[in-house]
Amino acid sequence: MPIYEYRCNGCGKEFEVIQKFSDKPIKKCEHCSSNDVEKLISQSSFVLKGTGWHQTDYAKKDSSAPKQAPSPACAGCPSSKGGH
Repeated sequence: MPIYEYRCNGCGKEFEVIQKFSDKPIKKCEHCSSNDVEKLISQSSFVLKGTGWHQTDYAKKDSSAPKQAPSPACAGCPSSKGGH
């Protein structure tokens, strides 16, 4: 469940509440019981874990690994038959 941030305009305190997406916003301050509470928009932290994401599967390959020479063209490849 997501964590939402709220600020009380009565006492000025900020607090966090774990709520479902479907829960209604908090209207009463848990510190001073004021009814002047607003939901804040804050920067979220979002991390993709596991395989299948850019960081694990598509990131740059290690540049310290030795480079392999290209393999010679096989006799059956069109590029090795004189350019026809």
